[in-house]
Amino acid sequence: MPTPHLPDVQACVFDAYGTLFDVNSAAERAKGALGARWQPLADTWRAKQLQYTWLRSLAGQHVDFWQVTGDALDFALESVKIADPALRAELMTLYLSLAAYPDVRAALERLKARGFRLAVLSNGSPRMLAAAVENAGLADLLDAVLSVEEVGIYKPHPSVYQLPVDRLGLAAGRMCFVSSNGWDAFCAQAFGYRAVWCNRFGQAPERIPAQPAAEVAALAALPDLLARGA
Repeated sequence: MPTPHLPDVQACVFDAYGTLFDVNSAAERAKGALGARWQPLADTWRAKQLQYTWLRSLAGQHVDFWQVTGDALDFALESVKIADPALRAELMTLYLSLAAYPDVRAALERLKARGFRLAVLSNGSPRMLAAAVENAGLADLLDAVLSVEEVGIYKPHPSVYQLPVDRLGLAAGRMCFVSSNGWDAFCAQAFGYRAVWCNRFGQAPERIPAQPAAEVAALAALPDLLARGA
């Protein structure tokens, strides 16, 4: 995948879960109770969380991401043969304070210092996003934190990708959209963003339209990728 410099970008819009925040960190912090099952639980929890957003969007049965996250956790717990209401409650609480990846703060600080406007666009509910941003100490760097709850449907519906355009008053082509979820980056590019796939996990590219404009292995590479232009 090409890794060109991306001129004429004025703002960066970030996915939250898996891009800024480590979705495995809740289960990892509970591995004293989960033991060796923490990673299989984390993997299933994340997979079902995404699947439920797509299925609910297709079926027209929207609920917020907190409900989806709880439903996905219930499936994951049953899959690894755990029935423990107290542990379920602990895991849900831990999800509100997911750890940020180590490269996040420094990358956002560099972008902010260079004059880029910064926003988050996420499936997360406003409450979840506020908690995650506060816990990671990122609030001072962000110009907007946008939730799909404003439109009542999940990514990759085009109405979700329209939210930063409306809030920041910039055309999608003047913004960089950054996601570690390949499907999200590909779909954002199809919408019109200059999408950057932060391929943290070395995944194969998706077989869907509109290949992202660039690919990086970590957010630390993003500031150097963006060349400010008029």
